[in-house]
Amino acid sequence: MTTYNWDLIERLLHEVQNGEASFTPRPYAERYAAEKAAQGEVPENLDHLKAVAGEYEKLLLARGYIEPRPEEQGGTGSNYILTLRGSRLLSLIDSSIPGNDHPRQVLDEQQDALDEVTFDEVASKAQIA
Repeated sequence: MTTYNWDLIERLLHEVQNGEASFTPRPYAERYAAEKAAQGEVPENLDHLKAVAGEYEKLLLARGYIEPRPEEQGGTGSNYILTLRGSRLLSLIDSSIPGNDHPRQVLDEQQDALDEVTFDEVASKAQIA
């Protein structure tokens, strides 16, 4: 069973959603770790988090959660936009939305929650949100 760091994925998706500049997952992982430490949590190993963030970038791109920003929208080849699937994922795991624990729990119960077919099936169920 594949497990994911939903907080880190949320951070990456928000960076894609809000950014037009080059997407750089390693510094985002550093900021994520710093925020966790400031909240009194013991952050994971920083080098590990940076590596995971890079892997998540590849996974989110390969599985259709993000895609390169089109040139006419300022695309440079190293910046992204959320796809519909990515927007749906962000809306499910967004920590600013009350009750986000249940969708994360449902996703964690899947063999691989970010598998395209699995995610689309789970996300289409009204009771998850």
